[in-house]
Amino acid sequence: MDLTSTTDLTKDLTKDLTKYRKIFLRDYETKMIIGAHEFEKHESQRVVISIELYLHLEDTISDNDSIVDVFDYDYMVQSISDLTSKPVILQETLCDGIVKKMLDHPLVCAARVSTEKPDIYPNCKGVGVETFRIKNL
Repeated sequence: MDLTSTTDLTKDLTKDLTKYRKIFLRDYETKMIIGAHEFEKHESQRVVISIELYLHLEDTISDNDSIVDVFDYDYMVQSISDLTSKPVILQETLCDGIVKKMLDHPLVCAARVSTEKPDIYPNCKGVGVETFRIKNL
């Protein structure tokens, strides 16, 4: 799948967000083995994940009030579960994997994903990575 920030969708997203619906999952906390340092490779640590998805509004309207007509949030949660079940060294790798999985969904046009490790430094809320990608339609 080609990802680019110069597609017509990019121009459309920045010009008129009223054509899109934003779906989000905020501050989803899970535990996983993640990190480049030796002390991080043997014990699970907390990771906080947030996802924003942009979908064409007309593709996500349900006249029947039915989940089959819209994006199911379970896709985000299951994708996170799948990707955090294996050890990862870099947050960038985890973040990019989640973004790719979100863009694999046929309704998703763009995705923003952030990952944060809140327990690394005692004097800050967390350290993390954020990635934004647009699907090349």
